[in-house]
Amino acid sequence: MTELNKIRCVGCEGGIPALTSDEIKKLMPQIKGWQVSSDGKFISRRYSFKDFYHTMAFVNAVAWVSHQENHHPDMEVGYNYCQMKYTTHAVDGLTQNDFICAAKVDALEI
Repeated sequence: MTELNKIRCVGCEGGIPALTSDEIKKLMPQIKGWQVSSDGKFISRRYSFKDFYHTMAFVNAVAWVSHQENHHPDMEVGYNYCQMKYTTHAVDGLTQNDFICAAKVDALEI
């Protein structure tokens, strides 16, 4: 199996099914610390930092990854934390793109 952080997102304008619960279960072990929502429509993780500067450096790095992959998370940002959530709005659920981006964010040196 190819590591998720080594592959690229594929453009998604809808018209494909969201991942099934079995497909999600197979991908979850590749993204440590992430949680899948009870309805299976998004994955989320909270990152903690020692101060605002480090939080914003992380947010900017995530913005760069998101731009490169053309797949963007929802983020809640505070002084020393960033709560991230990935979903694919076009399919109203999860796609492999969400897992690829989560893995790439996890690969950032924070």
